Amino acid sequence: MATGEDWSRLEVESCVADYLHMLALELNGQQFNKTKHIHGLMQRLDGRSKSSVEYKFRNVSAVMEELGWPAVTGYKSLPNYQWLLMEVVESQLQSNTTLQDAVQAAVERPATVVSIENPADIWVPTPKAAGRVAESSAGYAARFSPAKRDYLAQEARNRSLGLAGEQFVMELEARRLHAAGKKLLSERVEHASATQGDGLGYDVLSFEENGRERLIEVKTTAFGELTPFFVSRNELARSEVDAESYRLYRLFDFRERPRLFDLQGSITAHCQLDPVSYLARLTS
Repeated sequence: MATGEDWSRLEVESCVADYLHMLALELNGQQFNKTKHIHGLMQRLDGRSKSSVEYKFRNVSAVMEELGWPAVTGYKSLPNYQWLLMEVVESQLQSNTTLQDAVQAAVERPATVVSIENPADIWVPTPKAAGRVAESSAGYAARFSPAKRDYLAQEARNRSLGLAGEQFVMELEARRLHAAGKKLLSERVEHASATQGDGLGYDVLSFEENGRERLIEVKTTAFGELTPFFVSRNELARSEVDAESYRLYRLFDFRERPRLFDLQGSITAHCQLDPVSYLARLTS
C-alpha cells in the first residue's frame, strides 16, 4: 500500500484523467456525482484514501490555474504539487480534444442578464486562497508549454458575459439602496462604463447609504470563486487613487448560481498581480 506523496505515474495518470473527465462534464452541463467518481477512482489506486484523492484533485486545480484553464468547481487549488503532476496534466490536456472543445464553447458562450430573486443569497464572504509558490526573483516564472492556453483571457473578453454581469450588479445595487429607504439614490445608479466610456477604471457608479459614491469594477466569470481575473492599468490606478470609495465585485458561477464577494479599496491590498502582457512600441 502506498503512503505519503509517493504517487506513481499510473496513479497520477488515472487521477488526472478522472479530473479532466469531470471538468468536461461540468462544462457541458451534464450532471455527475463527485463521491461516486472518487470511490471509482480509489479502486484503481494503491490504497489511497478519499481525502488523499481530494487533496490530489486540488493539486490538479492548481496546475490548471497555472496553465490558464478552468478548474472543477469545489476543488480549490493547492500548490506545492509534485512535478510529475504538471507533466501528466500537460500531456493529457494536449490530447483531450473533447475537453478543449468544451472549454472553448464555455468561454465563448453568450450570456444574458440573470434575474435576482433574493439579493441576500448573492453575497458570500471573501474566499481565502491557498498560498502560492513564490515566483522567480525576476518576478515572472516562464513556462513554455503547448498546454498553456488563454482560456480565462478569452472569457474575460466575452463582452456579453461582462455586460450581463455589469447589468446584474446595477440591479443589485439599486435594490440594495431601495431596501435601505434610499429611493432617490437607487435611481441614480449608473452604468458608467456605458454612459461615460470604459476608461474610467470602474463600471458602475453607485452610492453608500449616506450618499457617498461607490465606484464598482465588475469582474464576471462562469467558473468558480477563485478563478483568476484580469485588471487593467486604469482599474489598478483608480483603486489606489479612490481607495475609500472603490469596490471590485467578483461575480462567479454566473450561469448556474450567481454569487459575489467584494474587495474594498486598492486591488493590490487583496491580490497578487502577475504581469501577463505588455504594450510594445518600437524604440527606433
